[in-house]
Amino acid sequence: MRTRTTMGTAMRTRARTTIGTAMHTGTIAAAVVSVTGLLALTGCGLQDHRDAVGAPGSSPSVFPSVAPKAPLPSGKPLGADARVPSPSGVDGTDATEVSEVWAQVAYGYDTKYDSGPHDAVLRSARWFTAKKAAAERSYRPASGAGNDWNNWADHKAWTTVDVTSDDDGDGPTDTAVLAYRALFVEGTAHGRDGWTGMGPRANVFLKLTRTGRGQPWHVDEVTAVEAAVPPSPASSSPSSSSSSPSSSSPSAPSSPDHPE
Repeated sequence: MRTRTTMGTAMRTRARTTIGTAMHTGTIAAAVVSVTGLLALTGCGLQDHRDAVGAPGSSPSVFPSVAPKAPLPSGKPLGADARVPSPSGVDGTDATEVSEVWAQVAYGYDTKYDSGPHDAVLRSARWFTAKKAAAERSYRPASGAGNDWNNWADHKAWTTVDVTSDDDGDGPTDTAVLAYRALFVEGTAHGRDGWTGMGPRANVFLKLTRTGRGQPWHVDEVTAVEAAVPPSPASSSPSSSSSSPSSSSPSAPSSPDHPE
């Protein structure tokens, strides 16, 4: 059974409250705060590391300044044996289908070629708005993709994910040009040495827009929250059976919105 974070529920509740108030006054408000730094991989899931102390417009920090990490290098070009999703025949006018396909690609890593979750986020850019795609392409994640990523890389693993709706039915109603979708991403890592393990897990909330009725939907904002790790069935001690967050959750989804 999936374990979802209470943070994900609170996130959706706050977003819906904001959206409802804005729509009542005739204004469409931004209901989500971006992440690409949830892919936090935190598995890769998306949490923005760009809103750091010292960013332009931020208040002076009372803490000592810290030298920034070197940007993570881009992944290698995909080879013939790359195991990444490449969906086709997607109905762009279906907001749910676009959301789910985006998540499959954004959380579909191949550690033999990818240097971090953001490489998969870039592969999903075809489903972004132009503004969102530009932001992701200009984003440079800090070095170090996390312990889970390092474990997968030791096995040269790729990930596959199951994506299911995480909407409890009381979200905002779609308009002709605006839609929101809540998803649960549950992944499996497959090592080229035969090893298998848990992949990225995240609660993901998407804002989609389009230019008009009948036009294709595009992902405009992503908020991803790392999902708690379910207790091991073999575990019997109270300390080992409690849920704990995975160290590798996208914002993706990791950038202003990140599956990392």
